[in-house]
Amino acid sequence: RDGPFAASAAAHTHARAHSHSRIIRMAPKNAQDTHTVVVLDYGSQYTQLITRRIRELSVLSILMPGDASLERISKANPKVIILSGGPNSVHVEGAPSVPDGFFDYVAERSIPVLGICYGMQLLVQRLGGTVENANKAEYGRMPIIVQSDDSVLFGASVHKGDSQQVWMSHGDEATKLPVGFTCVAKSEAGAVVAIEHAEKRLFGLQYHPEVTHSERGQETLRRILFDVAGVDAGWSMENVLEEQIEIVKNKVGPDAHVICALSGGVDSAVAATLVHKAIGDRLHCVFVDNGLLRFKEQERVMDMFRDHLHLPVDCVDHSAQMLTALKGVTDPEKKRKIIGAEFIECFKNFKSEIEKRTGVRPTFLVQGTLYPDVIESCPPPGSDQKHSHTIKSHHNVGGLPKELGFELIEPLRMLFKDEVRKLGAIMDVPRQFLSRHPFPGPGLGVRILGDVTADNALEVLRAVDEVYINTIREFGLYDKIWQAFAVFLPVRSVGVQGDQRSHSHVVALRAVTSSDGMTADWYPFDHEFLKTVSSRITNEVKAVNRVVYDISSKPPSTIEWE
Repeated sequence: RDGPFAASAAAHTHARAHSHSRIIRMAPKNAQDTHTVVVLDYGSQYTQLITRRIRELSVLSILMPGDASLERISKANPKVIILSGGPNSVHVEGAPSVPDGFFDYVAERSIPVLGICYGMQLLVQRLGGTVENANKAEYGRMPIIVQSDDSVLFGASVHKGDSQQVWMSHGDEATKLPVGFTCVAKSEAGAVVAIEHAEKRLFGLQYHPEVTHSERGQETLRRILFDVAGVDAGWSMENVLEEQIEIVKNKVGPDAHVICALSGGVDSAVAATLVHKAIGDRLHCVFVDNGLLRFKEQERVMDMFRDHLHLPVDCVDHSAQMLTALKGVTDPEKKRKIIGAEFIECFKNFKSEIEKRTGVRPTFLVQGTLYPDVIESCPPPGSDQKHSHTIKSHHNVGGLPKELGFELIEPLRMLFKDEVRKLGAIMDVPRQFLSRHPFPGPGLGVRILGDVTADNALEVLRAVDEVYINTIREFGLYDKIWQAFAVFLPVRSVGVQGDQRSHSHVVALRAVTSSDGMTADWYPFDHEFLKTVSSRITNEVKAVNRVVYDISSKPPSTIEWE
């Protein structure tokens, strides 16, 4: 991992087909021949998304920590440098910054720099401007107003007074620009949201162009790369499958056996198919009924494995142990950690079973970990993403016990959900798997707020979720929605059912649209659907007398409630 392509687990691959194998195999001497964009990571939850958007434009993008040395940055021979967003404030002592000599380095080589959110504030502060706490923070989708007819950032087709929708997430703002910089866009509230120093090729955006909800964000990135920097689009992603298979073969070797935990979802199905292509029958798949599954999930998923995926799968019932361990636990982080520990205990037992059958003790565990799981958990050691703030632990990332007893294989770790679906399609994974809505590893454990074993919550939630998803399918909406599910709330409300007073449970319904799970909007069901589904739930699930619909976007909310 030496040279310009050593930007850590977070750098060596990503998204739609850039495996770290390809990057590692590229010798440093070829760096001069490849037009590369370096993204310096200051901890934004969207940093990897910047890398992804650039690679979607067939340009090699490498992620490095924000405090990477100038020598390390220079070895990558970047054609463009992007400073990411982040949770810190530039005016606070000890806030992360660019290395000493950075601005002299980019000026001498005429390297364009784009600062995004925190990155823009960093440009302003380090070059003599002022950044202060905003009187009013700006979060979510909102319009910006262009302030110039001849902006390098926006191009000749965009004129003063034009507006576009963007995705904001900031609590600080630039109140005084450095000498030579021009404000080329403001928010409706008057905050400076786009700046440029055309001569020095320094640019800043206070919003996130990399998220899909910034309607012209990709166009802005394309303009910086191709029109401003003259980058060549020569990075190919067609061989991702071949490279990931090679990685698995090299890691596992010719004799070792591997366990793969299948959940019935897209991620584990694609991961299992990929690993099976690499090592064949030395892969042993297991589906764990952890007691936190949806209505008839075990039966349905095992049928899908048998009839469609054609992989040999063992089903292990670990529900009693799981629910015993979770009894009385209400803290969401603690629940996730317990679920993760119980999964590993189950896999250890399955490992012993496979050893009895084959005479070989499996030493590897395959998981369908995706990049959104990683960045919402505490960044793993060695990831170089030290400026991130933990959002929540995922059972297969931050929730794992320290002593696994396995070496992990995570072939999808740096991919996003839509990219995993594309990879699965290449391998002919059946649509029945690829079209399924995401389902969290901890299952209904994170959709019941509080103790999962109390108030018959699991059975109530299963019944509600079944009615909800069936109604979505009946209305022809399933494939239009990224993810839909019900949530059991730890409250009761007064109602009238059967002419009698009731004091029953409240459930929330959640449905979101997204392309990658990094940002999401709530789905705008029409009144007829909401009336129908609410009536069905309260009539068919007697323990529920009130239904509410979650209309929160991500951010500020996460998709799951816990």
